[in-house]
Amino acid sequence: VQILLKLWRNGFSLDDGELRSYSDPTNAQFLESVKRGEIPVELQRFVHGGQVNLDMEDHQEQEYVKPRLRFKAFSGEGQKLGSLTPEIVSTPSSPEEEEKSILNAPVLIDDSMPATKIQIRLADGSRLIQRFNQTHRIKDIRDFIIQSRPAFATTDFVLVTTFPNKELTDESLTLQEADILNTVILQQLK
Repeated sequence: VQILLKLWRNGFSLDDGELRSYSDPTNAQFLESVKRGEIPVELQRFVHGGQVNLDMEDHQEQEYVKPRLRFKAFSGEGQKLGSLTPEIVSTPSSPEEEEKSILNAPVLIDDSMPATKIQIRLADGSRLIQRFNQTHRIKDIRDFIIQSRPAFATTDFVLVTTFPNKELTDESLTLQEADILNTVILQQLK
């Protein structure tokens, strides 16, 4: 066991702990044991017959100042809480990339109508973010994916909402009717 004893003008501390007064009889016994080269009774409980390395620092010209607590990062183990949804690994995108994908988008937006932003997580791990009018249809999202990634034109896929997972089968519904405004849509290959 490694212990640091700091002697201050107004008392002593162990391992950056609280100040202990020299005038307290228990503390006086502790210091007497140290002076005799013995392990104080208080520390014998911690070491269980093992070795104690007692380092001392002399700060008797200074008043005790309570040390700041050191930040200790969480070192425990995390547990995932269950969901049947596959884990989504997102690729970080900067606001500039997000803005660029919106500007290059082949979707016509009527600025006089209410709009929404949809994030589409593609089956290849990439993502698209696009503004749509709330009156656009789910079919427009499918068309947008195919125009943005022509490789998916010959691929059979479905569009699914995230939690709770729901396949968007009726592609004639508007985004508002499907209740998918400002959401994330997953593309899943069949």
